[in-house]
Amino acid sequence: MKNVAVILAGGTGKRMGAYLPKQFLKIAGKSIIEHSIAIFEKHTGISEICVVIHSNFVSDVERIVGKAGFVKVNKILCGGKERSDSSLAAISAYEKEQDVNLIFHDAVRPFVNQRIIDDVIAGLSEGKSVAVAIPSTDTIFKLDSTKCIESVPPRDFLYRAQTPQAFSCETIKKAYDLALADPNFKASDDCGVVLRYLPNEAIHIVDGDEKNIKITFEQDLAKGEDMIA
Repeated sequence: MKNVAVILAGGTGKRMGAYLPKQFLKIAGKSIIEHSIAIFEKHTGISEICVVIHSNFVSDVERIVGKAGFVKVNKILCGGKERSDSSLAAISAYEKEQDVNLIFHDAVRPFVNQRIIDDVIAGLSEGKSVAVAIPSTDTIFKLDSTKCIESVPPRDFLYRAQTPQAFSCETIKKAYDLALADPNFKASDDCGVVLRYLPNEAIHIVDGDEKNIKITFEQDLAKGEDMIA
């Protein structure tokens, strides 16, 4: 099987409030997206890398890839308004190939590690759909429409999602084909699409890592600097 890391970098970083999308902000002198690509570049189980980016920033990614000498980046695609549009761009790029796994990873999670990728690829090699998550250490309240507590789900069954999320191209394409035929489809993450439209497709969890953080707010940049130091 061909394992393709799909780096989802279509976000505009509005929550960060920066002049650049957050994936281009720097940690330890390198852009966040460069850190993320580098991890998959050096993993021997990754066949190639596809970056999905807003059309305004394609040249920026090309410059980063060229300067860093990333040889596995074979495609730089334009995403859309929603995360699902970025996933669909990658699916369309690979749907005619045989035996392809797509490993979707947020560009702004630059601290995913080799062990996580190992475990994801191991799951894929067994024919599984795979997600990465860590147990919730907090009690979660489910609220009603008035923002009052409706229930308190058992914490033993609550996990915090990370990425990668990984599927055979055939599986994720089938899920999105069904989703796009549904007039009530609302964009969500890829696991949500598979869960809703292919309910018989089990999505297996592999252990994430507390360090596999998503850079969302300005304080996350400082945290990232500390993690690299």
